[in-house]
Amino acid sequence: MNRVYLIGNLTKDPELATTTSGVSVCRFSVAVARRFSNAEGERETDFFNVVAWRGQGENCHKYLKKGSKCAVVGTLQNRTYDANDGTKRTVTEIIADEVEFLTTKAGADQAPDGKDDKKEVSELEPIDDDTLPF
Repeated sequence: MNRVYLIGNLTKDPELATTTSGVSVCRFSVAVARRFSNAEGERETDFFNVVAWRGQGENCHKYLKKGSKCAVVGTLQNRTYDANDGTKRTVTEIIADEVEFLTTKAGADQAPDGKDDKKEVSELEPIDDDTLPF
């Protein structure tokens, strides 16, 4: 079984390209914090390269940007190629089956229309317990 689930933030803006046969391909990198702290008490971060194809890739390019939080579901794939200096290189990538746009760092405090949607606790209206269905 080859299945990968990641939630993280983009390290830079996604790059969109088109193959010679006209298929869209979008590449981006996702930074994912490890679950546990290291010996110094710091949480280390891993960086994963993601490839999204066709319409999904076009949507990633359109709606994601550096700092965007997203969830990626896909498969792990290795590929090799010959570098310009003649050495053989291996690249490991996540081929995205699904990409869900979660939030962006810049827009986390704003509603989609750009207006600040957060309220202070004092502005919230009390709830009447008698009207709750449970």
